[in-house]
Amino acid sequence: MAAVSETIVREYFELHGFFVRQQRKFISRARRDPGDDEIDFLVLNPLAEPRPEPLPFVLASANLHAVARALVVVKGWHTDTFGPGVLANAPEIFRALEPSVFKQASRLFGSDARLSRLLVMPALPSTDEARRQSIEMLRAKGVDAVIPFRTMLADLIEQIDINRNYQKSDLLQIIRILKNYEFFRGPQLELFRTRRHPPKQP
Repeated sequence: MAAVSETIVREYFELHGFFVRQQRKFISRARRDPGDDEIDFLVLNPLAEPRPEPLPFVLASANLHAVARALVVVKGWHTDTFGPGVLANAPEIFRALEPSVFKQASRLFGSDARLSRLLVMPALPSTDEARRQSIEMLRAKGVDAVIPFRTMLADLIEQIDINRNYQKSDLLQIIRILKNYEFFRGPQLELFRTRRHPPKQP
C-alpha cells in the first residue's frame, strides 16, 4: 500500500510541475524500518509564485503555485481519519518531522532555503471541534500544511485525458481506462442527473 500511496503523491506533484525526489527506495529488514523516520519526498517548484498571505493549512490544488520547496511525508492510512485520538496514539506520524531528520533532509536544498513541511493524509475529522484540535496538534508537531488524498485523486482523475496513452505510468493508465469506461463521472453531472425511481408494484 505504501508504494501505491507514494505513486499517487509523485504523480500529483509532477502533474503540477514539481521536480520530485524520493528519499529512499529500499526496505530495511529491521523490525521497525528506520526509513519510517525519513522524509518521503523532496519537491521543488521551479515556477513558484510567492504570495503575501500565508497558505491555508488544508491545501487545495489551487494553492500549489505558492509552494516553492517542500519536504513531504506520506501516510497512506486510507481507512483512518486523522482525529485527535489517532494523532495522540501514533507517534510514528511525526518521526520524519523531528529536528534531526528535518535538518538532514533540508541540506539538499541549502541552509537558506525556506521549506514547507507537508503531510499527505486521508482526511481530517468532519466535526469543527475535532478538526480544530487535530490541526492544532499537527501544527504543534511542525506540520505546515496537509493535503488530503481525496484532493490528489480528484485532481488526477480530472486532468487525465482518455485520448492520451499514459504507458509510462501504470497509475495514470489505469485512471485513463476507468475514465474511458465511465467509472468516473463529473460531480457537476450528478447534480443534474434525474433520479430513477423503482417501478411501482401492481
